[in-house]
Amino acid sequence: MTNGLGRFEFYLGKVEGLLGEAAGQADAAAWLYQNGARTPIFMLEGLAKLYGNIHNKKRFGKIEEHFKLLEDALGAIDYYDGFAKQFAADKKAPKGAEASARAKANEKTAALNALLIKKGWLGKNADRLAKIRKKLADADWLDEKAEMKAIETVYRNSISKIDAFADQYRGGFTELESQVHELRRKLRWLSIYPQALQGCVQLTEAASGDKNVAKYLTPEITGSPFNKMPDAGTNRYLLILNKDYFLALSWMISELGRLKDAGLRLVVLNEAGTASKTNAKVEAKILAGATDICRTYFAEKNLDKLVSGVVRNSVK
Repeated sequence: MTNGLGRFEFYLGKVEGLLGEAAGQADAAAWLYQNGARTPIFMLEGLAKLYGNIHNKKRFGKIEEHFKLLEDALGAIDYYDGFAKQFAADKKAPKGAEASARAKANEKTAALNALLIKKGWLGKNADRLAKIRKKLADADWLDEKAEMKAIETVYRNSISKIDAFADQYRGGFTELESQVHELRRKLRWLSIYPQALQGCVQLTEAASGDKNVAKYLTPEITGSPFNKMPDAGTNRYLLILNKDYFLALSWMISELGRLKDAGLRLVVLNEAGTASKTNAKVEAKILAGATDICRTYFAEKNLDKLVSGVVRNSVK
């Protein structure tokens, strides 16, 4: 992988193969969901978001929108399917919760099937991938060094914006979706980009020596395969992130995700009409927990220490 075009093509090829297989299925949307299509689509959404901050915002914004629609649709299926399975395995789950979640999952699957045809991903007029490839081929790609410097700038600017967003809620979060979930989404992109960029982002090997960061380096986080970078390969320039602070970021995303899931469970139960009177107390507890961990994390300036800089790779 030597530039953005190659990184896009890596995942476009995967999506093209999956769509080709799905075209022969009775239920294309269900097949895509069950066969891991969400991951490469999410990577393409991330690449479009990243390069939209480097190149033509309008061009890459439209590409991002197309992949986001697909990823959101697959995410909606996963959301309800996951809760349906959870309620099925939980003998204490309210009556009707599983059936409601399963019905919603089926509804979202039907919606994705319609989207695949409407937006030209599948069907006799399927031309979406060809259109995206043409837009990418016409982009003014930077040379490797300039591109890595631009990616570094995107990281630093993103961190500044996240700091400002989090600073608004130092006094405490009051809303799950627009505050806690939105903060997690912003943080998550910083951990998604390295995977999407196929090796041009690497982590330092040396420990930071920061005593504050030790509490974030749990076995679950340090042992996660998602925190290992793709091989640097033939990339001649690399963006280096500090390993300890990247792992601390991963811990934050994971903890906010755990709190998010608890909050989303309440939403699904509300939709099923089986919510309990304790929901307000549970939500208040979730908001308080998110406030506590974010207040500590951002006060320690962990995110500000994430980016080390761009270096030349010694390609064999």
